[in-house]
Amino acid sequence: RRRPRPALAVAGLGLRRSLLDALQSAPDGAFDFLECAPDNWLGVGGRLGEALSELSHRHPLTCHGLSLSLGGPTPLDVDFLQRTRHFLDQHRVALYSEHLSWCSDDGHLYELLPLPFTEETVHYVAARIRQTQDILGRRIAVENASYYAVPAADMDEASFINAILDEADCDLLLDVNNVYVNAINHRYDAHDFLAKLPSARIASYHIAGHHDETDDLKIDTHGMPVKGDVWSLLSAAHALHGVRPTLLERDFNFPPLAELLEEVAHIRQLQQSIDLPLVAAHD
Repeated sequence: RRRPRPALAVAGLGLRRSLLDALQSAPDGAFDFLECAPDNWLGVGGRLGEALSELSHRHPLTCHGLSLSLGGPTPLDVDFLQRTRHFLDQHRVALYSEHLSWCSDDGHLYELLPLPFTEETVHYVAARIRQTQDILGRRIAVENASYYAVPAADMDEASFINAILDEADCDLLLDVNNVYVNAINHRYDAHDFLAKLPSARIASYHIAGHHDETDDLKIDTHGMPVKGDVWSLLSAAHALHGVRPTLLERDFNFPPLAELLEEVAHIRQLQQSIDLPLVAAHD
């Protein structure tokens, strides 16, 4: 007898150029999917383009944007979105997500900046998400961002996220590490925050490492192993919202691939540990 693996119990790894060779030679079944930022791959050909095509044919690919600037002050870049749609179609991408933040004005700022938690921002960002979905021809997910200051607020973060999800009619990519970091930095309860989010809109989870600057200041870096408290919060998210496809993010300070795959395996262990009915194994 064994527990069945839920259909949404899949664990992935970020596709980074520094990892290309290692990912191409990774053992079968080491991860269930890969995620890339299309912004970094649009128009890329040659050896790198061939490597991406080969990986996307062997493994399901999800995409997580970096530069759309959903909360930015300038009009959405329609040409960029049309090119992104072609990329998503070309690589058969089922999930595209972007950050609930802004990162550009007259040019790109190369930083994900926080949004005011206000009703005006809700209406503005929701309209831009709807426009994005229309141009891409698909539903998207938005990710809760890490932030270190709030420009203005007439509601709390969870209410802000919920209002945008409802008005835009989009999904949520729940970054568990960002919840942990924000909860420490802004003195709120991470479990209470999770409980306020809508299970039905959660499309996937992200998990990553962070830097402990002090006991009450955490920096979202994506450059370290996932910490124990964040693993525990992922388990809490499973209990509240159920298992979803979960990605391990690592953006720099890469260890050997085997160490990253140990973290991917831990995601799978947590996914499998949820309370499911036992079923008979078949020969």
